[in-house]
Amino acid sequence: FVRQQYSIRDRITADGSSGFKAEAGRYHLYIAHNCPWAHRVLIYLAAKKLQPAFTVAYAIPGIREQGWTFENDPRFPDCTPDTVNGFHYLHEAYTASNRHYTGKVTVPTLWDKQTRRIVNNESSEIIRMLNSEFRGIAGDDTDFYPTALRAEIDAVNAFTYENVNNGVYRCGFAKSQEAYEAAYDQLFAALDELERRLSRQRYLVGKRITEADWRLFPTLL
Repeated sequence: FVRQQYSIRDRITADGSSGFKAEAGRYHLYIAHNCPWAHRVLIYLAAKKLQPAFTVAYAIPGIREQGWTFENDPRFPDCTPDTVNGFHYLHEAYTASNRHYTGKVTVPTLWDKQTRRIVNNESSEIIRMLNSEFRGIAGDDTDFYPTALRAEIDAVNAFTYENVNNGVYRCGFAKSQEAYEAAYDQLFAALDELERRLSRQRYLVGKRITEADWRLFPTLL
């Protein structure tokens, strides 16, 4: 299993120097409850108390012929249609941003209502924006990526991503018993290492919760 690198990587900045200024009410998120990559974004919306500043559309679960789907379905009351753009399928947001787009369509997807285009679809970058660029808009300015801990956070993130976040996909999408067993062994060796780390300290990095913890947590649920 080889994960495709995502291609929409613009940024929101506090001062707007990127072309996307951090503003309450300007941005819209396409999310799915059952996606761990999207779950980390939902965690940040809650932890930073940013829910009032964003609108969110929640996809209905399950594999659909046209991918992530947004609609009213009484079986899934926590899933909501796209009230901002009226898109029924997420791929419509991608082609609305770039009619020549042929890449993968993924959640989370961050949409700018002002320019009517996608800003970013990489969860690790979206949570960094939510963490740092919305000071004064966020209801909680806790910094989950403090300067003094960044090098260690980055190292733990790299280990967690390779062996756990992406490791479960290598297990699930293995095409042979041999590939599955190799992925399984790597995943559980990594979990053992993280358990040893957490047996010595309450959090993955330092004495406080950081981005490293939030990036691990959704995969373990």
